[in-house]
Amino acid sequence: MSALSENLSSDFTKLARAAAVRLLKPLGALLVALVAVAPLLVQAQTPASVRDTVLIVGDSLSAEYGLKRGTGWVPLLEKQLAADKKAVRVVNASISGDTTSGGRSRLPALLTQHKPTVVVIELGGNDALRGLPLNMTEANLRAMTQAAKKVGAKVLLLGMQVPPNYGGAYGATFSGLFTQVAKAEKVALLPFFLKGVADVDDATGNFQADRIHPNEQAQAKMLANVWPELKKLLK
Repeated sequence: MSALSENLSSDFTKLARAAAVRLLKPLGALLVALVAVAPLLVQAQTPASVRDTVLIVGDSLSAEYGLKRGTGWVPLLEKQLAADKKAVRVVNASISGDTTSGGRSRLPALLTQHKPTVVVIELGGNDALRGLPLNMTEANLRAMTQAAKKVGAKVLLLGMQVPPNYGGAYGATFSGLFTQVAKAEKVALLPFFLKGVADVDDATGNFQADRIHPNEQAQAKMLANVWPELKKLLK
């Protein structure tokens, strides 16, 4: 290669480098700006207007067992909140067949993950159906309530009752568990979640074929029972 060619090549390389530097400087500045503003963009995407998170820990009564998705009382609650323009997020952690023991074991992780401001506990019915010791049911409800309170969440207990064929004494003791826990822990209580559904004439019309799970038309009444008590706990 001649000296002239070498000089031209060197000059071209220098010009290319200078051009690259001029191009990269604004790109670098843009990158720095994007990095700086990234947290703000994330915050903008996060629903900062949400003031409350309601965590519902329940069984099949809250998990839409046998129902078309979106027709259970929990989805109806979300629609109610939206209609009232309340900035509330609802997390439905209900599992069909769950007991108070199952809820108690699941709750710590749910509290850590979702950081709820309100916890709705709808458990106990399967304990009775399985004939589990009532003192265990009470202890589990109490432990769940205490765990929720410990992280600063308000609690709403949804009370349940058992059919008359369980016997008067058993039925009274079972339904009384919810009242005892609510009073001892000073939390809100809905005495009977299925009031107006299971305790009316010809109640079978409110239930699915198994006569255990409320049907779609009963879900609005279930929400109507919960809503007044839940609304008191929302900011």
